[in-house]
Amino acid sequence: MDKLIEKIIETQNPTVAGLDPKLDYVPEYIKAECFAKYGRTLEGAAAALFEFNKKLIDALYDIVPAVKPQAAYYEMYGWQGVKALAATIDYAKAKGMYVITDGKRGDIGATMEAYAAAHLGTTDVGGDTIVAFGADSLTVNGYLGTDCIKPLLSLCKDKDKSIFVLAKTSNPSSGELQDKKIGDKTVYETMGEMCEGWGSDTIGRYGYSAVGAVVGATYPEMLRELREKLPHTFFLVPGYGAQGGGAEDAKYAFDENGLGAIVNSSRGIMCAWKKQDGKTEDDFAEAAREEAIRMREDLLSVVGEIK
Repeated sequence: MDKLIEKIIETQNPTVAGLDPKLDYVPEYIKAECFAKYGRTLEGAAAALFEFNKKLIDALYDIVPAVKPQAAYYEMYGWQGVKALAATIDYAKAKGMYVITDGKRGDIGATMEAYAAAHLGTTDVGGDTIVAFGADSLTVNGYLGTDCIKPLLSLCKDKDKSIFVLAKTSNPSSGELQDKKIGDKTVYETMGEMCEGWGSDTIGRYGYSAVGAVVGATYPEMLRELREKLPHTFFLVPGYGAQGGGAEDAKYAFDENGLGAIVNSSRGIMCAWKKQDGKTEDDFAEAAREEAIRMREDLLSVVGEIK
């Protein structure tokens, strides 16, 4: 997690750009070029997604510390889309960005070990070890308990990786389960405390462990509660922008140094041209950069200097 924190301090920007591309978001000129080369096929669609992502990354890498590709938006285009995901991760890392793969993986035993190897570790091929996807971090559904998290912890320690475990998510129905009580504690508080425990021997120089938690900006009081109770757990905060959360909501995720969280915006950045006067889809990368700067200034207005 130190690597992410250092990128946040360097850029003075606690945001992550979600790369959740649909073909509908991709400008017509990019699709036309890719379809001319590959046809209206999954290969053509995946090529368009990757070109779209590359232009976004080129516009953002010097001002935004991290990107978060959501695996589902690539998997829907078959193995060709998954290849575009791998290429996107490689491209973002080559530009110096921290990459959080949003896969929400959750399983046990050998299956979770396979997920861990795929996304954060290496794969053995006839005695040779090869990086499959090579992200810096992975979102995880920890509701299977420690059996789900344990296979990831050794990679966090040995490979300098991190994970973000679902705790209090931003969606409207999250409270159907997460707000229920286990004794006198909510499910989301219990999950948060488990994150503190899982990460207790991976705490870095800034006081945060390699085991983060996903806590939505759409529930600011719960965000404030968990920040107070989970001093060593770094937060990934969805819900800003398109889902209704703002800087005043997200501010509760941060500590007195302006650290402790990174706030996600996906559609707000990818499709920013739609809300900017005079912009067309051909201006999407420029518009994305302008929106990322606006979001940074919005967050810093309530967080202050990041130290």
